[in-house]
Amino acid sequence: MPKVEKTQVVCVAEFHAKEGKTDELIAAMHPLMQPTHKEPGCIRYELNQRTDDPRWITYIEKWKDKKVFDEHCAMPYIRHFFDRVQPGLVEQFEVKLYHEILP
Repeated sequence: MPKVEKTQVVCVAEFHAKEGKTDELIAAMHPLMQPTHKEPGCIRYELNQRTDDPRWITYIEKWKDKKVFDEHCAMPYIRHFFDRVQPGLVEQFEVKLYHEILP
């Protein structure tokens, strides 16, 4: 049976931009990367755009553990994005957490 990494947390956060708001959404999400990379426990935090539907913008994240992920979610710049910015730019979103299955 493959080993599952149960301490670290992988997050896939997908955002579907409102019609005509894709560039604005990317412009709002991109500045979150630099401060997030400096957070303790951040292993991976990258921003991606789907090739088949460019309105889908996705963060792929990996965190040392659930505690540091929760701390990240409480950061003022993340709260500001979800509370103030995202509602005007995003049609729908989903944040999913995973454990990595190791090779």
